[in-house]
Amino acid sequence: MVQFPGLIDPHVHLREPGGTHKEDWDTGTQAALAGGFTMLLAMPNTLPPITDAATLDLSLKAAGRKARVDYAQYLGAGPDNSGLPEDLAARAAGLKLYLDQTYGPLRLDGLEEWLSHLNTWPRRFPLAVHAEGPTLAAVILLAALYDRPVHLCHVSRRAEILLIRSAKEKGFPVTCEVTPHHLFLSEADLPRLPHGRGEVRPRLASREDVLALWENLDVIDCFASDHAPHTLAEKDGPNPPPGFPGLETALPLYLTAVSEGRLSLDDLALRAWRNPRKIFALPQQPDTWIEVDPDARGEIRAAGSFTRCAWTPFEGYPTRGRLERVVLRGREVYCAGVVSAPPGYGRDIREVYPIPASAVP
Repeated sequence: MVQFPGLIDPHVHLREPGGTHKEDWDTGTQAALAGGFTMLLAMPNTLPPITDAATLDLSLKAAGRKARVDYAQYLGAGPDNSGLPEDLAARAAGLKLYLDQTYGPLRLDGLEEWLSHLNTWPRRFPLAVHAEGPTLAAVILLAALYDRPVHLCHVSRRAEILLIRSAKEKGFPVTCEVTPHHLFLSEADLPRLPHGRGEVRPRLASREDVLALWENLDVIDCFASDHAPHTLAEKDGPNPPPGFPGLETALPLYLTAVSEGRLSLDDLALRAWRNPRKIFALPQQPDTWIEVDPDARGEIRAAGSFTRCAWTPFEGYPTRGRLERVVLRGREVYCAGVVSAPPGYGRDIREVYPIPASAVP
């Protein structure tokens, strides 16, 4: 048995408010515990989107009642909400900018809108961006021109990771994350995924793109599940929304890569704990750890999962390594397939551990 820090997922969609038939703070944080995650950051493209004090309160009140792991909630950048007050920014995980097509109502189409948020969002609070291809290149340039730290979400293409490598070599203030589905799946897997079950943003890439991510692992700062649940009825319907569930499948995939020699346990700790804490100004969780059996063999099955959507694109995928136990703040909250943390056990980390005024990245 190997003991490991509680994992941090900086990119999840819990669908509350407005999409609780897919997921909510209760089922999503149960899935988090079953995946070894003791802290997560929730994205703002809900219905309504989280863009102001009223909608932030709506999400945080639901989380306060239901969440079983520690959490923070992102604010979403919209065309009309730049210049958010500092006291509101201090309550959020960070600000999320959507510059490419995604699921939900948030998207910024104009350069003026991008610049407005870049110039007014307080520098000491995290800024995360959904950008692909040309928009990713543009954001990297803006980060350099304005000396504004920017975190690039779910990088998936060879050209993108090589561009980020060049930016980092020049000292530009950018960090990035990669998802398990972009590391372990490619467009070659689409024929086995019925109809809309292969729909995800960014789309699954070529095998060459996947190989480039692994070859440039040293450039990748974080692993993030981009847990984005939708029901099977929606995925199999005429207009399938993009997104995969991922909280419960990420760790077995990473442990399998460790068993194959593609990752080390230190690589995993760096990208699923140490770097997320640094980039997003997250606190230590005292008396918190997970225990894994690195030699256990199994396969991924949606049956018995905690996520409400109850499916996975990794169905039948063979794995090596299994989560056995999770302890959060000295309390056993998961063991051998059973979640024992009660609803509301999770803490709002920005309320309990605010980012100090002196913290400037």
